[in-house]
Amino acid sequence: MSKQAELRCRCGEVVGEITNASPRTVNRVVCYCDDCQAFAHQLGRADLLNAQGGSDIVQVAPASLTFVKGQERIAGVRLTSKGLFRWHTTCCNTPVGNTLGPAIPFVGIVAQAFNTDTQRADQVFGAPVGAILGKYAIGEPPAGSTGLNLPLILRAIAKVIGWRLRGRTWPHPFFRPNTREPIYPATVLSPARREALRQHCGPHPAT
Repeated sequence: MSKQAELRCRCGEVVGEITNASPRTVNRVVCYCDDCQAFAHQLGRADLLNAQGGSDIVQVAPASLTFVKGQERIAGVRLTSKGLFRWHTTCCNTPVGNTLGPAIPFVGIVAQAFNTDTQRADQVFGAPVGAILGKYAIGEPPAGSTGLNLPLILRAIAKVIGWRLRGRTWPHPFFRPNTREPIYPATVLSPARREALRQHCGPHPAT
């Protein structure tokens, strides 16, 4: 059954709402890529990674996410000039959405942001349907996370196409409809900083 889910940063200063939330309306995967690992370390939030460096991500339609509190505490980071916009809070460095841009309508949110006193991510969205980019995992790659997972890829593509066809791109929580520019400030990491973060990432982190 679809319902509304609450997104909340660690300190509670930023709150969002997801409408029509259910396992059927989202895509939930665990991503082991080194960019997701680097982002967590950039924020000082390695606690959000699992033991093998995976990020548990719930992908939702942009129009389903609305921030209702603390919008002034949202900012973005891009690991490269053409990389994902990785939005986070400035109060407690909680990731609140990864986006490519409005042309490809999806927002990926760490599952832990949905764990509150009265709600758990598993109860709302079900368990992850798979894992990707396990070649970057710390230690032994999780089963099924390496190689080409065609069903998982097709599921993700179908979700994005469906959201676009059904007009679920707008209103977008991170981009302005008239200019397609970001609503919140976003910075790009220097190549030196991005390279420095790699030492913390799998498959063989230095620290």
